[in-house]
Amino acid sequence: MRKRPLIVTIEQVDDFDQVIDVRSPSEYALDHVPGSVNCPVLDDEERARVGTLYTQVSPFDARKLGAALVARNIARHIETRFIAHERQWRPLVYCWRGGQRSAAMAHVLREIGWNAAQLQGGYKSYRRDVMAQLQALPRHFDYRVVCGATGSAKSRLLERLAARGAQVLDLERLARHRGSVLGNLPGDPQPSQRLFDSLLWDRLRKFDGAQPVFVEAESKKIGQLQVPSALLERMREGRCIVVRASVPERVRFLIEEYRHFLDDPMELKARIECLTGLHGNDVIRRWAALVDTGSWDELVTDLLLDHYDPAYRRSTLRNYPDLSDARVLFVERLSPDGIDAAAGELISSMFKESAHALTGS
Repeated sequence: MRKRPLIVTIEQVDDFDQVIDVRSPSEYALDHVPGSVNCPVLDDEERARVGTLYTQVSPFDARKLGAALVARNIARHIETRFIAHERQWRPLVYCWRGGQRSAAMAHVLREIGWNAAQLQGGYKSYRRDVMAQLQALPRHFDYRVVCGATGSAKSRLLERLAARGAQVLDLERLARHRGSVLGNLPGDPQPSQRLFDSLLWDRLRKFDGAQPVFVEAESKKIGQLQVPSALLERMREGRCIVVRASVPERVRFLIEEYRHFLDDPMELKARIECLTGLHGNDVIRRWAALVDTGSWDELVTDLLLDHYDPAYRRSTLRNYPDLSDARVLFVERLSPDGIDAAAGELISSMFKESAHALTGS
């Protein structure tokens, strides 16, 4: 049986059973190939030791120490991570530039008998390819842009669409942020910009261009993360779907969704204070007083009518020219069953559109 080539490109990443990132944990945390596992041949402290020896003593002494550390770490990974794999296992290994760290790991794995390969150019080449593809990939898809005021359960609708088999690009889930001043998720920090780019690339490359992609209307930034310009441009050319629900129902839904803020009034007031420049001290003091008295229905209603709804209308009207011709989906009850029924209605209409397009009727 012919062996796989030693060096492969990013387009071949799915041909392997596992992608192994041998960079240090801090490098991996900043960004990595989605789905890869981190098996560092030098951890952060070891890299620092070798680097210091290289500059302060000699490259030769640094290489001796580095070789000993790399050999020890590779042995540990084989014993703890790879030992159970059969001969047919096919790993792909990468480091920063496709140099000595990944070459050492790939060499040992191939000597054992596994058909290991290296990623051409390592992470540096991978990052360059990801950024290039994020400019090209978005143009391959037809987007259905889910619009609607804050609290109309757009993210939950996307979840149900995905569960029903639709293609969904959930940018807020990838960014781990709900896209507003109250959008941070407790105990779940946002990824780095680089990792967000990688996750987005990985999602886009797996879509079928023959099927529409559902996505929520977003602005240029989600929390601290930038949405690629090529994707935003294509989204704004997409067909809009406006989700509508009554204000009382949106209030009820938001109180459930943002319960973590209600349980931490000081953090909620700190977030509300960020809106002082838009609404002035008097309004912010009034909202803070509602927090102090636990008047959640009144507070959320005020925030919707005075802040979120006007801001959302301005943003969507400016960025989505198709909005005036959008399909309106009214959801009477923002419960799991109500949201699932709305998702089913959208899926059904999508199939009808496809049938009409095929028959020309």
